Amino acid sequence: MAETMVAEVMAELAELEDPKAREVNEKHGDDHGVNLGKLRALAKRLKTQQELACRLWETDDTAARLLAILICRPKAFERDELDVMVRETRAPKVHDWLVNYVVKKNPHSEELRLAWSADQDPVVASAGWALTTERVAKKPEVLDLVGLLDVIEAEMKAAPDRLQWAMNHCLAQIGIEHAEHRARAIDIGERLEVLKDYPTSPGCTSPFAPTWINEIVRRQHDK
Repeated sequence: MAETMVAEVMAELAELEDPKAREVNEKHGDDHGVNLGKLRALAKRLKTQQELACRLWETDDTAARLLAILICRPKAFERDELDVMVRETRAPKVHDWLVNYVVKKNPHSEELRLAWSADQDPVVASAGWALTTERVAKKPEVLDLVGLLDVIEAEMKAAPDRLQWAMNHCLAQIGIEHAEHRARAIDIGERLEVLKDYPTSPGCTSPFAPTWINEIVRRQHDK
């Protein structure tokens, strides 16, 4: 029954494949051509199915893995399962969804955050920093914010792209959420100039940390 279900779902994903969508996605490192709105509609129809999610993940197909993330039970995964999953995930969208939709809701998230943040693999480390960024906003009491700023100041400039992006997000979040560290966060961003020239669409906030921090703080004050 499970094998039949997997085959049916994979066939449906194949029908949703759009060459133009694939072309756009591949520019961002995501090797799939399924419209995410249609993928979410399929997930809504399937509802939560942990066994099916695990089988879809095992296909190593990017669209199937995105669907698996949407229909799984985040709290059902063991720590070591999530560790393996994040290490074998290289498509940026799968990595991002896995961390945000699954790991953040799992009881082992804090343990994994600490382990991943110190990992030698920059993609795995970026997952640790993503979890840390959430803590900056929601559970800062478990963090050493001064220590985090020290690490960002020393290591962000030379970090690989995915890790650099995650560290920069953490820097901006510290500046946004914690007024006592805002001046230092802005200063670090201005000196390191990470993502200063990143192309930003009209109406979107620049990922350059000083601009990002000032814009969000301004919006909060205007409310």
